[in-house]
Amino acid sequence: MVGQWRKEDDEKVVIRCYNDLRDIIQMEWVEKSCEIGNDQTFLFTDTLGDPLCRIRNTPIFTMLVADVGTKLVGCIQGSVKPVKFHDKSVNVGYVLGLRVVPPYRRCGIGSILVRKLEEWFVSHNVDYAYMATEKDNEASLGLFVGTLGYTVFRNPAILVNPVNPGRDLKLPSGIGIRKLKMEEAASWYRTHVAPTTDFFPDDIDQILGNKLSMGTWVAYYNNNDKIDSWAILSVWNSSKVFKLRIGKAPLSYLLLTKVCNLVGRFLMLLGLTALPDLFNTFGFYFLYGVHAEGPLCGNLVRALCDHVNNMAASDDGGAFVPHWKMLSCDDDTWCIKPLKCEEKMSDLGEFDDMFWKSKSGTLFVDPRDV
Repeated sequence: MVGQWRKEDDEKVVIRCYNDLRDIIQMEWVEKSCEIGNDQTFLFTDTLGDPLCRIRNTPIFTMLVADVGTKLVGCIQGSVKPVKFHDKSVNVGYVLGLRVVPPYRRCGIGSILVRKLEEWFVSHNVDYAYMATEKDNEASLGLFVGTLGYTVFRNPAILVNPVNPGRDLKLPSGIGIRKLKMEEAASWYRTHVAPTTDFFPDDIDQILGNKLSMGTWVAYYNNNDKIDSWAILSVWNSSKVFKLRIGKAPLSYLLLTKVCNLVGRFLMLLGLTALPDLFNTFGFYFLYGVHAEGPLCGNLVRALCDHVNNMAASDDGGAFVPHWKMLSCDDDTWCIKPLKCEEKMSDLGEFDDMFWKSKSGTLFVDPRDV
């Protein structure tokens, strides 16, 4: 696949599939050149030697790379999965990992990579392509929304709660927590979550049975009078896929971390959580499929989160969700684009109707997308 990227250049950008044996060294250079963040703070990602780690657990995936001459100057990843979208079974393609090294930006290479990935999506019967970025990422939104015809779809929040190793949180005595068998969990999700949730995966069994899925737990009140309230969530061990590290953080955060490390023992004695050390590599558990019903379900969600916290604390390797505001963010922006409207719908008005109705419902975040 060849695309002309600048009229004034004789060299052309060549788009091809990623070759692990040929490209892994240059891919490391591309990743280091495109670390996520701004001039003050960067989020470093350690892929543990596998550039495909974020898509390898999906049913169908690919990575495309851009060559200019002998240089690998950009890449993009994509995955395909079947989901429920406004009561319809559709195939969706997730766009992620778009990278173009700084010297070759603003030359059209990013657009070429996305369009080639969309062509690959269409060849795999994808109905909608979607991507995630931050609401203040003007370059990304300008490309996808301004140039490529994507529409802002959702603005989910990312809630982060630190874990103190070796310190267990006390769980309420009146709340019971039980781990479900995989078949039970799949049935529970299909019965209670799928009917009211967009992007619910048709292959939920594959997710729950994945080696990275640590299990599904349900919380309930031991008092039978409150049986109508319950909560459920599942846990995905993202630390086995990749790890993160914060670099070039503000001096105030560095100083605060140092102080918290010094007084961490005293904070634990007081029952408080110390600020975690984010400057060394760290992993995380991703909580997915969080759902609760009943008038007293809030405490059940918190109990489940505390239970997972205790799992993470002993691991050697929404409104009720406990989290730290300073580590969380509410600026995640999802954008979507129909790829086969002419085949699946009578006109674009049907997509608009589906789109606006879906904005008020619940969204299932697939752990394989994280």
